[in-house]
Amino acid sequence: MRGGLSKTLALVGAAGLLAVSACGNSNDNSGGGGSSASKDVTVFTWWADGGEKAGLDGLVSVFGTECKDYKFVNSAVAGGAGSNAKQVLANDLQAGKPPSTFQAHAGAELKDYINAGQVDDVTQLYKDYGLDKAFPQNLIDNLTVDGKIYSIPANIHRANVVWANPTVLKKANIDATKAPANVDAWIADLTKLKAAGVAAPLAVSKGFAQEMLVEAVLLGELGADKFKGLWDGKTDWSGGDVTAALNKYKTLLTFTNTDREAIDWPDALGYVNSGKAGYTLMGDWVAAQQLADKVPDTAYTYWPAPGTGQDFQFLADSFTLPTNGADPDGAKCWLKVVGSAEGQKAFNTKKGSIPARSDADPADYPKYQQSAMADWKKDTIVPSCAHGAACTLGQNNDILSALSQFSGSPDVAKLQSALGTAMKTS
Repeated sequence: MRGGLSKTLALVGAAGLLAVSACGNSNDNSGGGGSSASKDVTVFTWWADGGEKAGLDGLVSVFGTECKDYKFVNSAVAGGAGSNAKQVLANDLQAGKPPSTFQAHAGAELKDYINAGQVDDVTQLYKDYGLDKAFPQNLIDNLTVDGKIYSIPANIHRANVVWANPTVLKKANIDATKAPANVDAWIADLTKLKAAGVAAPLAVSKGFAQEMLVEAVLLGELGADKFKGLWDGKTDWSGGDVTAALNKYKTLLTFTNTDREAIDWPDALGYVNSGKAGYTLMGDWVAAQQLADKVPDTAYTYWPAPGTGQDFQFLADSFTLPTNGADPDGAKCWLKVVGSAEGQKAFNTKKGSIPARSDADPADYPKYQQSAMADWKKDTIVPSCAHGAACTLGQNNDILSALSQFSGSPDVAKLQSALGTAMKTS
C-alpha cells in the first residue's frame, strides 16, 4: 500500500497497463553488458499515480544509468486497488506470456506463484549482489519460503500506524502525542470523543483497511509470537484469546463511520484531516500522502497501534524473476537496481517508505521515515496478511470476504470460524 493510491486488500492497487520498452542484449547476469542490440525490459507494477509513480520513476532513472543495454518498458496497471493489476498479470502468466519482472508483495503472497511454477528462485542473486549482507537477517527470514527466496524488496512499509488529529482529540482532553496503552484504553478514549460530540471518532474504509484494523487488534491483544502463530498454524484461531480480541474489534467498529463500505483509505484520512474523526489506522504511506497534500506536521500525529508499540508490522513491495520471462538478463539488471543502495534511495525518498537495506543514511529521509528506520532496527518484526507477507492471495481474499460480511452483520463466532477456515486453505 501505499503512497497516494487507494487499494483493496489482498491485491495491492494499480491500474492502466503501460508498456515500457527496454534496450539491451547482454548475456551478463548483472545486466550491464556491452551489446550493440537493445532489448526491452517489461516491468509490471500497480504504481501508476502519486508517490508510487514518483518512486518508480526514481528506480527507472537509476536503471537507465546502470543498465544502459536495456530499455525500461512500463507495464503498470492502475485502478481497482490492485485487483485489476493482479487479474491482468494472472491472465498473462496463464497464457505463457510473463513480463520480464513483476511487482508482488514479499512473503507468503508469492506462494501462489511459486506453487504454479511461475517464478524462479533468486537466492543466488542475493549472494551475487551482496543482499544477504545488506538486508537484515530478520527480513531475509520473512522473505524465505521453504529455504528459498523468490523476490527482491524495493522497500519496507509499516502497517500498524494510527494517525490522529490533535485538535479533535483536545475536545475530550486526550493527549494526542501518547498512544493508548492497549485496545481497552483506546476504546475508553473513543468513548470520551463520542461523548464530546464526535459522532464517528475512528475513520475506516472498506476492504483491506478493515483487515489492517483487525490485525492490529489481534497483534495488540495476542502479542507478537501468538500473532505470528495465526499465520503459520501455531496459534489456534478458535482460542478464547482470539475470541476476546475479535469482540474488541467489534466494539471498535461501533465508533466508525457508517459509510465505511463505500469509501477508500484517502477518504478516511480526509475525515481525520478535516476534523470529522479523531483517528484512522493506515500504513505509513500516509506520511507521503500528507506531504503531497501539504498537510502541516502540526495538524496530525502518529504512533503504533495501541498495544503494538514494540512491534513493526511490515510489508514489502518486491520484484520477481518470472519463469521463462522475457530477457532474464535484463530482468536481473532491474533486480540488481531494485536491491542497490542507489535504487532504494531513489525509490524510497519519493515513495514514503524506508529502504530494506541496513546501510541507508537516515539523514536522506524526511522526519517520519527517520523514525520508522529507527523502529525497524529495534522492534520485533511481524508480517501483515493484508499486504501479502503472512498469507496467500487466496487466503486473503477469503478473509476479506469474511470481514465485509462482518461489517454488515457483526457476528463474532461466524467471523472467527471464517478466519480459521481461510487459513486452512492453500
